[in-house]
Amino acid sequence: MSPKEPTESAGRNSGKPDTSAPESSEAPVAAGGAVGRRRVLFSTSFVLAAVVLTMVVGLVIGRALGGPGGPERAGPSAFTGTEIDVIIKATDSSFWQSMLAGAQRAEQDLGITVGKFGPTTETDVDEQVRMVENSISRGVDAIVLAANSQTALDEVINRARDAGIKVITVDGKVATETEGFIGTDNLRAGEQAAERLCRLMRDAGHRDGKVFLANAVAGVQALQDRARGFRNGLAANCPSFQISQERFNNNDIPTAVGQLNDEISAVDDLVGVFAANNMSGNGVAQAVKENGLADELPVVAFDSDPQENAALAQGPIDALVVQKPYFFGYQGVVEAAKAVSGSQVEAELDPGAVLADRQNMRRPDIKVLLNPPTVTADEGGN
Repeated sequence: MSPKEPTESAGRNSGKPDTSAPESSEAPVAAGGAVGRRRVLFSTSFVLAAVVLTMVVGLVIGRALGGPGGPERAGPSAFTGTEIDVIIKATDSSFWQSMLAGAQRAEQDLGITVGKFGPTTETDVDEQVRMVENSISRGVDAIVLAANSQTALDEVINRARDAGIKVITVDGKVATETEGFIGTDNLRAGEQAAERLCRLMRDAGHRDGKVFLANAVAGVQALQDRARGFRNGLAANCPSFQISQERFNNNDIPTAVGQLNDEISAVDDLVGVFAANNMSGNGVAQAVKENGLADELPVVAFDSDPQENAALAQGPIDALVVQKPYFFGYQGVVEAAKAVSGSQVEAELDPGAVLADRQNMRRPDIKVLLNPPTVTADEGGN
């Protein structure tokens, strides 16, 4: 069994008070508790990123080829000839490009063929539907899908499965049945974000006030869960702080900037901000910087990309709840290949999330999560 994910966290080294927590080996986001859900212990505590990725490969291949008789009874050759399409939410995001990198590595390790596709933006649900339809027409063996809607892809998913194509969903669940799901327990991760923001606001000297919730796209299950978890966590940990409003920016950074600027102007007692994904985090960070509030307005955001990482290092963001999209892609392909081969597939897998902040962000095990490898989608679509 691999070591558990670290949870080290801290506030800024200057300006806002330091809110360092003692180091712990406990994973910060627990499993959701649903039947069939398994918490994956995913270790990245090595000095070099290359060593980390080798560890990842060993872990997931071991899981994929394990079971009665162990790995010696089934190797990558068992999957030879399998064709899997991976369809992400948006090709314009480094988060989803990291998922593609994981999928590409699984392609190499398993000796299979993986197509890497996705619409340009997360709001283009129709394009995702078209891509699944194309995968059906091409007769692939399986699809790994990060759906942009909880319900809009149900019909095309059903058609894929009726055609004998295995479907693994990642990041957000869909309403219809699939072979399996891989994703963060976003409800718990949202609660975790609230716990940290509560501490930051209190350490900044606030005992009450308003919190702005910057969200991305309405109707996306993963984002809904994060927001709900955040609300629950705020009520449980600092009920004297209230959410002023939740606004959706449709993953447009200038819109996110303008929304927080409006909030800063209109709400005198604004004392905290939660951004529910990386695009929201980038917009929030820009607005905080433009208003000169990096040392005054605590911000907790979700995910990571180069812009968010820079904001974390420089001050406009205090903490990031970091997911593991590389794992989404790698293990998604592994589970899809298992399903095609007739092996048992996990109903749900939760790789967990980690809190990154200025104190721990340069540690090798956190740094590799903040800066995972990325690749672009296949040219020309599917």
